[in-house]
Amino acid sequence: MSLRTLPILFINLGGEMLYILDQRLRAQNIAPEKGRKVMHDIISTMFKQRFVEELFKPQESYNKRAMRTVFDRLAHASIMRLNSTSMDKLYDLMTMSVKYEVCMCPRPADLLLVTLNHMDAIRDFVKGNVEVTALVEKVFALLESTYGTANTADFQNIRQSLLAFFQDMHIRVSIFLRDGLQGNNGRFVIATRGPVPHGSAPTNRIRFYRSDSCVATPYEGSAGRFEEALPPGSTAAHGDRGTRIGTNMYANSVAPASCTVTESDAVDELALTRRGSSSNADIANAELNVLASLLGGAEGGASKEVSHNLFRLNLDGASSPQKTRVCDRGNSSVLRFDATRTAIPSELAAAAAMFEEKPKEKASPAGNKGADLFELMMGED
Repeated sequence: MSLRTLPILFINLGGEMLYILDQRLRAQNIAPEKGRKVMHDIISTMFKQRFVEELFKPQESYNKRAMRTVFDRLAHASIMRLNSTSMDKLYDLMTMSVKYEVCMCPRPADLLLVTLNHMDAIRDFVKGNVEVTALVEKVFALLESTYGTANTADFQNIRQSLLAFFQDMHIRVSIFLRDGLQGNNGRFVIATRGPVPHGSAPTNRIRFYRSDSCVATPYEGSAGRFEEALPPGSTAAHGDRGTRIGTNMYANSVAPASCTVTESDAVDELALTRRGSSSNADIANAELNVLASLLGGAEGGASKEVSHNLFRLNLDGASSPQKTRVCDRGNSSVLRFDATRTAIPSELAAAAAMFEEKPKEKASPAGNKGADLFELMMGED
């Protein structure tokens, strides 16, 4: 796993969160002043100088539960409040959008261009705010110094780390389904036509080699039709990225994107990540309590001073009622036990063995790596 994954993961997830919040603020006719305050507060919290300096140090990425908690707190770093259903939808859209972008990158090095597309949009969100713009520009400089000399192998390791983070997330998103970018099983549709990655040649050609020449003949087979590569994108602070991946797909949209949880996600995400399990209760509570205090709870400090300005944002649409998630198990296999039997059934014994608590290992120094980092996020510079 790459030790340089966390900045790219955090910035891209944060960028997608800002895209979605911006779209919902506009769709629900929130006062422009309040909307700008929400965006500026969140971005200034994301990019506090000392926090960003620690973020870019080589380290392992956070697990799914810790990353979800980070963005729960970050989304409430302003006068805006989200209920649990809206926060679930927000995080689902964020994660699936970034997973789509990672899957669609023609080559691993394009991950940096996607990240810079998010940074370009974030800079536009804070245009006119000199203080926050300065924080954003410092992140541009850190991205250049950290990844400017990275080679293909480095970016490939980052890509593999990102894919491992998003593994088993197959949440259906309406905007992807509508555009034919995602199948009903929640998996993305990979294009079989279009430009090849920069530095590659189209594959739909047969080359005939003679003693003194080579003749390439176009061939249209069932594998698809590809075109010549586009010019490489620029990684300069104000350059042309050369790709639309990572830009705001909600910019011209009024209707909110919605998401549907597939069966595998109902098990992996809802049962484990969001609600936690009794065997991991101590770990989950410790993480939540520490990060709640570090990232600033909804009830603390500055929040009380502006409580009369709080407003709630709804990700279900302005007129639609809140809907509760329903996880349809369908025809999934169910293990049944006869509780009237006095002897312990073999099936039950086997199932209980799966949940038997393992001896606790000595905690590693990396176990609390998030604590000091997020103290810096919410602390004073």
